[in-house]
Amino acid sequence: MAGMVLATPSRLPAKLLVIMSSAISPSLYSKDNPFPARLTENRLLNKAGSRKETRHLIVSLAGSEIHYKAGDSLGVFPSNRPSEVEELLTLLAATGDEPVSPAMLKLSAPISLREALGSRLALAKPTRKILETLAAKATDAEEQARLAVLVSPEGKDQLVAYLEDREFVDLLAEFPSAKLTPQEFVDHLRKLMPRLYSIASSSRAHPHEVHLTVAIVRYQTNHRSRVGVASTFLADRIALNDTPVPVFVSDSHFGVPEHGATDIIMVGPGTGVAPFRAFMQERVATAATGLNWLFYGDQHRGTDYLYEEEWQAWQAQGKLARADLAFSRDQLLKVYVQDRMRENAAELWDWIKRGAHFYVCGDAKRMAKDVDVALHQIIGDKGGMDAAQAIAYVKQMKKDKRYQRDVY
Repeated sequence: MAGMVLATPSRLPAKLLVIMSSAISPSLYSKDNPFPARLTENRLLNKAGSRKETRHLIVSLAGSEIHYKAGDSLGVFPSNRPSEVEELLTLLAATGDEPVSPAMLKLSAPISLREALGSRLALAKPTRKILETLAAKATDAEEQARLAVLVSPEGKDQLVAYLEDREFVDLLAEFPSAKLTPQEFVDHLRKLMPRLYSIASSSRAHPHEVHLTVAIVRYQTNHRSRVGVASTFLADRIALNDTPVPVFVSDSHFGVPEHGATDIIMVGPGTGVAPFRAFMQERVATAATGLNWLFYGDQHRGTDYLYEEEWQAWQAQGKLARADLAFSRDQLLKVYVQDRMRENAAELWDWIKRGAHFYVCGDAKRMAKDVDVALHQIIGDKGGMDAAQAIAYVKQMKKDKRYQRDVY
């Protein structure tokens, strides 16, 4: 266990052994003491020709005594790309062995610069503060002039656009005359935080492992390749059954109804389908009698229908009552999950009126907002309510935990 040293059982009194045994529980591993899990499967879900890279990952929890429920999330502590760390060390003219004490980490003792940059600090999203520091230290006249414009009150709009396209490595490369010590540099970095992923499995079906559905983030800005730190950590930098992955379970309000006879409606386009795969496994394992309805969408059915075979099997078995699909780019006019909801408004309202629970998972900025608008409209139109009454009805659904969202 990371950060803990235990005496061997043979040297402990019997009474203390009993106390220790009774104290061992799922809480032994947590965000503050993550479990060193192993990745046992890493496979591409999208088919050839897709513009996306979505992976099905299986994380083994064997030996952890960690338990989770359908709807929970798995927290993953990632590390940064070694190539980026090496470039930063070169730009800082550092070996990586220099001791540093980043204030935000609240360490009892210094750690090496390499460890700080590798797994403890975030290397993206620089702020105005580091540009001010570079401006104070730059010795090259041209660099001084550029920095002066960026940090001036008149350069505010330019500064926002400039920083959006850059990470810390860009700044050190663009202003080489501004020499920072390792400590000065790390003082500008934020703590590298764990990433939370909706769990795509039920512990009833997979008690010793967690399944994840992860969209791998890769893009370019300022003529440099960028990546999602955690997604590429899992996809590219973890050797199967070898490299430890520090993880913990994050408890969630999001979950299947207490009573198995309750119907559920699940809206989860893209990777938002992950918890609903867990819901289905849970409902099947518990022999829930309530009906299950899925709204799913992505770009193309031929390449982006995640877990298609499983959804079709559940439909064939009568476990999944309906699956309404919205593949936005398979026709001239784009179609989304909220459009499918409106097309099936009468039946959707009938399910809700009978007590169905309504779930949404995925993009908070657009999809979840559009789905919420559609839900209000459907309830208002089919329920014979005005706007105020529909708002009140949805508020009561939320209060009764019949309308739950897991959005990000």
